[in-house]
Amino acid sequence: MLNSAAVFDRPPRRCTTPVQLPHIPLSHLTDQAAAISGGHMALIITASHLSRPGIHTVTGTLRINIFLQMKFCDTSVLADSLLAVLLHMARLLGQVMRWQHPPVYRPLVDLSTMEERHIIVTYRLDRATIQELCAQLEPDLMSAIRVSTGIPHLVQVLSVLHFLASGSFQTTVAIASGMSQPMFSNVLSRVLPALLKHMRSYIVSPQVEDLPTVKGDFHALEHTPNTISTIDGTHVALAPPRRSEQVYRNRKSYHLMNVQMVCLADQYISHVNAKFLGSVHDTYILRNSSIPYVMGQLQRHRVWLIGDSGYPNLSWLLTPVRNPRTRAEERYNEAHGRTRRVIECTFGLLKARFRCLHMTGGSLYYSPKKVYQIIVACCMLHNLALRRQVTFLQEDGPAGGLVAAVEPVDSEDEEAEEEDIDNRNNIIMQYFQ
Repeated sequence: MLNSAAVFDRPPRRCTTPVQLPHIPLSHLTDQAAAISGGHMALIITASHLSRPGIHTVTGTLRINIFLQMKFCDTSVLADSLLAVLLHMARLLGQVMRWQHPPVYRPLVDLSTMEERHIIVTYRLDRATIQELCAQLEPDLMSAIRVSTGIPHLVQVLSVLHFLASGSFQTTVAIASGMSQPMFSNVLSRVLPALLKHMRSYIVSPQVEDLPTVKGDFHALEHTPNTISTIDGTHVALAPPRRSEQVYRNRKSYHLMNVQMVCLADQYISHVNAKFLGSVHDTYILRNSSIPYVMGQLQRHRVWLIGDSGYPNLSWLLTPVRNPRTRAEERYNEAHGRTRRVIECTFGLLKARFRCLHMTGGSLYYSPKKVYQIIVACCMLHNLALRRQVTFLQEDGPAGGLVAAVEPVDSEDEEAEEEDIDNRNNIIMQYFQ
């Protein structure tokens, strides 16, 4: 016995008023099909209403699944019978009309009617900075649009800023911005690449002429000599792809991206590498980044980075002494820890300012490529806020300086092998005796 199935959908007719669906007895359809097929075909018919966006649930698309149980018969008779049944069903279903909900128009968000404090709390930038950012991205947004969305570029930028700042679901952000969730999804896919085109303008490493100022900032902050940056890794949770789920899992069984960052004394992010997975160690990320090359070019200026014990001690990267034996080594470790706290507070401020990166907001349910775009975009906007001196405001008030929501640091990283300790010993003898 053969089994087959056919699916019929009503034709997409529209009308301005609700139409009552005509009652089609299923027994009538079965009798009609049996009569047409000459008894060679028995039909088992089920009907269900499927709700779709913009279509009333009760009068939604009527889908009828027809299961044909065909007895053995001559091929030509079977073909004629099947064709007759299908044509008859099409004529019956063609009489059914559907009606569609009138479109719902929500008011678009209007920046001109908002107070300055509300703008900073919602979008993490002030009014003037947002307008300049929109003007910078407008040419890229215009070239990225294949079909006009009818959403102004300013509203598109505002909706993405709201999404990054709040870490809310797309539906929540879309309603607040005056658009649908599918529309916001398209906007997010346009604005993020447009923003990342300007990455080199927002995330910049210090140049040779900047070294005296950068070293002076660190020395004034924690009295550490010749330090130009601190380096560390932070974690951003994501929902991993099913086929490669294990490579995103760290030693604590969390699925995440391992993000390497370098920051200056004022918490400006001068380097970000967000392409590596949670199972990758910090040392591997460092060796496969541009940091060794950049620091190699600056080595003749006797400057160095500050990193934790998860990194190897190199001529340009200073790590703490594991087992200090002298008072000088203890003073070095104390100064090293105070300096390294700058990047820990940078992580805290970054994730407090952009809640989509914080562990309390849950995982990012996006592809690894889009998660990378989200992380880099947040770092760029963080630097923009610092350069424009936009005060970080929460709902309950400002978060002052380094006190902002420091996230716990994973202190269980495996200690790396110390490769070059002569430079560190010379520094301890010269500056911490």
